[in-house]
Amino acid sequence: MKNFEQIIYGMTLAIVIFLLSNIIGRVIDLNIDFLGNAFYTYSTMLLLSVLTLFILKKHVDYKISLPNLKKLLKPIVFGFCASFIVNVSISLIIIISGNKIEGMEIITKMTPFEVIIFIFIYASVVEEILFRGFLLNILKPMNAYGIMLFVRKICFPVIISAIMFGSSHLILITTGAGFLLLLKTIIFTTIIGLVAGYYQEKYNNNAYAIAVHMSGNLLVVFGSIYFYYHIV
Repeated sequence: MKNFEQIIYGMTLAIVIFLLSNIIGRVIDLNIDFLGNAFYTYSTMLLLSVLTLFILKKHVDYKISLPNLKKLLKPIVFGFCASFIVNVSISLIIIISGNKIEGMEIITKMTPFEVIIFIFIYASVVEEILFRGFLLNILKPMNAYGIMLFVRKICFPVIISAIMFGSSHLILITTGAGFLLLLKTIIFTTIIGLVAGYYQEKYNNNAYAIAVHMSGNLLVVFGSIYFYYHIV
């Protein structure tokens, strides 16, 4: 497979896997209250991502192993700080402009326990396998190209996977999400994607990207707990 073809196929496959997973997740209903659409969506995404990684293993250098605990602290701290700074900054801008902060429907319909299981853990793992484990790795022919950001080179595969990850949250339109919530979510997830991609590239270990994603989602867990105990 030539480099250009590999890049195009990789981006196309990532989009197809994401969209197909969301379609299947909305169609399947086993009438089990605890297992909502998110479970079926991410289970399908996980299955398709792992299958794609296996089929294209000659072109995708996927690796995952237990991370070094000393090296793990920075990704966790940067992931949480990026999430906190972006979410608080955008929320303040929304409030100052006289608008109301909108809650994400999928979160408000879950209990804190369900958010921890399906969003904090399951979604973080599955999305990182697809967007960093598969997509970023298959785009490696573009590694020589990038931009300097805060005295560090961020290669194009990191940037592209982050933008596609952020853009994938446009799917929230189907849940009735408003413009400001969409904008906030896309900016937040794109930045988290950049941090996760940076550590994925640095260590070539998907576990570090997953750690960044999970730490970035901590605010979602806190928000869910606050919403649940102030509304229920």
